[in-house]
Amino acid sequence: MDFDFDAVIDRVGTYSSKWDTMQAKYGVSPDTGIAMWVADMDFPPPPAVNEVVQQAALHGVHGYFGDDTDYRQALIGWMQRRHDWHVEPDWIINAHGLCNAIGICLQAFSAVGDGVIIFSPVYHAFARIIKANDRQLVESPLVERDGRYHMDLAKLETMLTGNEKILLFCSPHNPGGRVWDKQELAELAGFCEKHDLLLVSDEVHNDLVFAPAKHTVLAKAVPDISHRLVTLVATTKTFNLAGTMIGSMVTANAELRRKIVRVAAAYGTSFNRLGMMMTQTAWRTGDAWLQALLLYLAENRRIFEDGVNQIAGVKAMSIDATYLCWVNFADTGMSSDEFIRRVEAGAQIAANHGATFGTGGASFLRFNIACRRAHVHDAVARLQDAFSDLQ
Repeated sequence: MDFDFDAVIDRVGTYSSKWDTMQAKYGVSPDTGIAMWVADMDFPPPPAVNEVVQQAALHGVHGYFGDDTDYRQALIGWMQRRHDWHVEPDWIINAHGLCNAIGICLQAFSAVGDGVIIFSPVYHAFARIIKANDRQLVESPLVERDGRYHMDLAKLETMLTGNEKILLFCSPHNPGGRVWDKQELAELAGFCEKHDLLLVSDEVHNDLVFAPAKHTVLAKAVPDISHRLVTLVATTKTFNLAGTMIGSMVTANAELRRKIVRVAAAYGTSFNRLGMMMTQTAWRTGDAWLQALLLYLAENRRIFEDGVNQIAGVKAMSIDATYLCWVNFADTGMSSDEFIRRVEAGAQIAANHGATFGTGGASFLRFNIACRRAHVHDAVARLQDAFSDLQ
């Protein structure tokens, strides 16, 4: 089956965060600008996903529901098929998206004032949620070497006070597109064991990996860490279903599950029916669509990275995963205010400001390339023009 990722789909006026709020946030008009910030795609999901929504609408009754057995089986099937990871049905605890899952884990496994470790720069919601829960943010700066990020566990060890309870990990890493190898995962697990840290592994980008790189599920790489590991998974990035606000926490350890369930029960919430149906359909039918998507994104990545790397003083970190390009403007000699002004007011592109990702991000912008190829070509041309005086 052919999938048309070049189809023109106007998202303006659809309550889209990416397109309908960028004027207010960045001063970039959706009429003349390009939205390359929020981490969702400008593509519809696999056809069967929209078909199940249409069928539900035709049925016409949208009352309470109470059976997520099919959802659990779809999750299990996908993880076994795509990641060779065996999951049992009772290991799965559902949440309203993975940001909600992170909040639940923080409350289940730490107290107010406890330290939570992240590797910075990293997905900006991590710090926001940690601070909103009145936990202490502990940033371990990633080290850039050979154009890739690396964890510095030796340096992190010198920073520890004994007050740290959780290490919140992003795998694959956002931003930077880093796919961690088995040795790195084993070393991280050993670090958490040594320092008695609960390890929460956010693996929402686990399917969006470009060959020859291959994602390794942390739970599979280091199975003997299961007593202190919670893995977060969702279809939201893989199949562009972020608006469903659905995700799951997976842990093989019964005591960890008991603590999670106790906190989750306090919220009094449950899945939404349509989102659950969309998610399980994507996991069951989305293999061919995903393969086509990865090929399309790989070419978008090549075009964008090659194009921005032609700008003097600008360097895109080569990503192995995600559709989020991490671009460093440090060697332009410009302040962040200046290169941001050129991108937003000059090129009319909305991109995430690197400083929001924490320590080490201030000289970067994050660009979302999960859009029509014409937009990628246009963005490259605009950026080259906006910085043409540097050539």
